[in-house]
Amino acid sequence: MKVLVVEDNLSLLESIRQILEDEYEVDTADNGEEGLFLAQQSIYDIILLDVMLPGMDGFEIIRQMRSAKIDTCVLFLTAKDSLEDRVKGLELGGDDYLVKPFQAAELKARIRALLRRSGIISLEQGLKYRGIDLLEREKDILVDGEPVKLTLKQYELLEYLIQNKGKILTREQIFDRIWGFDSDTTIAIVEVFVHHLRKKLEPFQYHKDIQTVRGIGYMLKQP
Repeated sequence: MKVLVVEDNLSLLESIRQILEDEYEVDTADNGEEGLFLAQQSIYDIILLDVMLPGMDGFEIIRQMRSAKIDTCVLFLTAKDSLEDRVKGLELGGDDYLVKPFQAAELKARIRALLRRSGIISLEQGLKYRGIDLLEREKDILVDGEPVKLTLKQYELLEYLIQNKGKILTREQIFDRIWGFDSDTTIAIVEVFVHHLRKKLEPFQYHKDIQTVRGIGYMLKQP
């Protein structure tokens, strides 16, 4: 799972990163402009968003996100605890609201609840698509009950597709999510790994579910 934390208090930002990095891949931003830029890449499963930010506040970030049809879960983190602020954040498209100071256990619980609500994880925190079960610890999969060995990047690619089943993912989104903005490789690697993943699924006839959207990217959907 990939989390973006947008918070201008650097000590709190680092604390949140340390709290979450044992379960999630965490990217951070300490100002509104950078936070909006990262959020617009639409590669995150959830965004933790402070309201009071230099340059652009959290309300403006989520306003622009929702206007751009980016539906990533947003959990507001803020010292503002008035009813008016909570209502405004939710009305603009926020999914939950956590008032500072908060405990690490509550933060993790809120995140898991939002990921379950959005369908990204199940109650058991496992992922499943048709006859495909993802084994989180082993980074392998079961296909119709049969174990299939994947490379780490193949696993992450399939995981990302399953998390967004029925949605079109651009090649750029996949590249940024799996390989990262600062990767030394090129975006052509996406097509190579899609091909390899299809080959792994072909004996079970699931390879056709990874559909090419010509000129855009890929979508996981039953043909």
